[in-house]
Amino acid sequence: MKPNNLATKIFLDSGDPIETKKTLEILDFLDGQTTNPSLIAKNPQTAGKKFSKEEIYEFYKKVVKEIALMIQQGSVSVEVYADKNTKAESMIVQGKEMFSWIPNAHIKLPTNTEGLKAAESLVQDGLRVNMTLVFSQEQAAAVHAATKGANKGDVFVSPFVGRLDDRGENGMDLIKNIIEMYKKADSHVEVLAASVRSLDHFMYSLQLGSDIITAPLKVYQEWNEKGIKIPDANYQYLFKNLIPMPYHELDLSKSWQEFNINHGLTDAGIEHFAKDWNNLIR
Repeated sequence: MKPNNLATKIFLDSGDPIETKKTLEILDFLDGQTTNPSLIAKNPQTAGKKFSKEEIYEFYKKVVKEIALMIQQGSVSVEVYADKNTKAESMIVQGKEMFSWIPNAHIKLPTNTEGLKAAESLVQDGLRVNMTLVFSQEQAAAVHAATKGANKGDVFVSPFVGRLDDRGENGMDLIKNIIEMYKKADSHVEVLAASVRSLDHFMYSLQLGSDIITAPLKVYQEWNEKGIKIPDANYQYLFKNLIPMPYHELDLSKSWQEFNINHGLTDAGIEHFAKDWNNLIR
């Protein structure tokens, strides 16, 4: 049962409708789901199979439709295919097609130059977007600037916690810093804590006031075992040997092109998603 004092929206990070069903059985609620090429590649129905490009898009469409039927009042993020050479025009075409699949889609785009160009165009056409693979405050500032004019709830920014932790930085600091930056600017963009690996990541994201959290099924199983509790004022996020990420004062009134959006982890993430997707294609 959803706690009465839960303000954060809870999303499942999965490309498998069976896990959607299990999460709904465990929590009795779900506000949305995030998918990506790697999660679709992990779907049990793709194991050991190869598809044509048309077939894998149809499979993705089928999966998304199944999920959307189970979360009709929520959001389902659908990610465009992008590698390091993909242009905004291709992302725009894909995004418009994917947006037509279901009535509650957010289109996931990489937070690089071409992805921001695509986002700027798509929101002007009334589409909802989720800017993914975010690893810096400047990238989040650029998302705000590129999507000005969009309604609250139409734009998500997805900072990746776990991958920053992996290289020794405190990824939760990025969530905290972006929330603070957006509050100061009264931003229309909602913060979606992503790459959540543990119940501690999840609980601290709740305490920080993330607009949305997306996490895998295993985190919700553990949360359920702990009684689906909300952290109180005494909760402390404990991290060891992780370098703090300092807060930066940024002027969000600038154009998005003025921010330094380059980040090695974004480039690596794009290539990882592209590789997993291409491995499904014969």
